[in-house]
Amino acid sequence: MNRQTLAGLIAGLLFGVGLGLAGMTDPAVVIGFLDLAGAWNPALAFVMGGAVVVTFIGYRLVLQRGQPVFAPRFQLPGPGVVDLPLAAGAALFGIGWGLTGYCPGPAVASLSAPSTGLAIYLGAMIAGMVAVKVWRGRTPVGRPAEDTQ
Repeated sequence: MNRQTLAGLIAGLLFGVGLGLAGMTDPAVVIGFLDLAGAWNPALAFVMGGAVVVTFIGYRLVLQRGQPVFAPRFQLPGPGVVDLPLAAGAALFGIGWGLTGYCPGPAVASLSAPSTGLAIYLGAMIAGMVAVKVWRGRTPVGRPAEDTQ
């Protein structure tokens, strides 16, 4: 296992533990946040706010370095990268999250307590990923592939 993969694994595990500790692996918490007219639960807003603060500080600290620890250079999105595939993917992500209470990170973290709903969500997520890969293999997307390491 190379250093980039190990760093990604550690970051993913830390992210999953954080989601679990914050209660974000419970779809009821997410659905409660989206239920503005009913029993609204603000927990997700606090988790998102904390993530924004950590990311804001983290980016400033990390970008002061000349280069990443485990890569030759930083890979940051440039301006104008919002296109139809990105917007469509974001819309599908939001619809799926709102309907099920799961998004990919918490869904994978929830594998420790599997359920029928989780299995359906993960199956649909994987089918969607495969469908996009097949579609992109046959249809030009409109932007060149960059840095596929």
